[in-house]
Amino acid sequence: MKGGMWTIRGRPRGRHHSYFETRVLEYLVTLSTKHEINPAEFFEAIVRAWKNRKAVCHGLTIEFRSKKKDCAMFLITKGHMVIAQFPVPESILKITNPLKESDYIRERIQHACEVKKRKALASGNVQIEDLKAGMKKIKLKAQIVEITEPKQVLTRLNDYAIFAKATLFDKTGTIKLTLWNGRINMVSLNDIVQVENGSVIMFRGEKQLEIRRNATLEVVKSANSIQQNTTCSQIN
Repeated sequence: MKGGMWTIRGRPRGRHHSYFETRVLEYLVTLSTKHEINPAEFFEAIVRAWKNRKAVCHGLTIEFRSKKKDCAMFLITKGHMVIAQFPVPESILKITNPLKESDYIRERIQHACEVKKRKALASGNVQIEDLKAGMKKIKLKAQIVEITEPKQVLTRLNDYAIFAKATLFDKTGTIKLTLWNGRINMVSLNDIVQVENGSVIMFRGEKQLEIRRNATLEVVKSANSIQQNTTCSQIN
């Protein structure tokens, strides 16, 4: 610390930032890394929102809501879900690409996230936001918030099968799960279910949860037993 000014930890900077500015920059790197967006591209979208009131970046909607003192207040949403709300000093927004040298911060954050995910996998249920294509032996507890009408398809073995798409929700996001044949009638809308030994796949560019023969799907709390004042945010 020199004269009340700080620099981002770990590497000297060409421009000195206050402690608050440093924390904001690190938070932006954390947020962009969490959503797998290049930090520089994410920052450019924030600047666009500051200038035009709104911007979209990789499925995230960024809105400039108000100005408080010398800070711009931003709201980030994904669909109807609030992702974050935070202030950014206008002094930072006027800098050309202040995150261009943020690779070392991103690497540190990615490492911390990977450690967190491995611990979650080892200890129990994962959260939807942590699911990545290719992951296996997934344990997930979530609520069914949508079930499509069942459809009949012809399989590769020339047999007919029935399937429906269920949307699972926890406090971190949503993911689709395909239910085949008898499993369709095992669950109902608003049931809280436990998935054991699931897999994450990519289907038409979208992450989906898959339960194969060695996986299990169990209703741990039926919709009928959930009181009206229970919300999805109470899922553990």
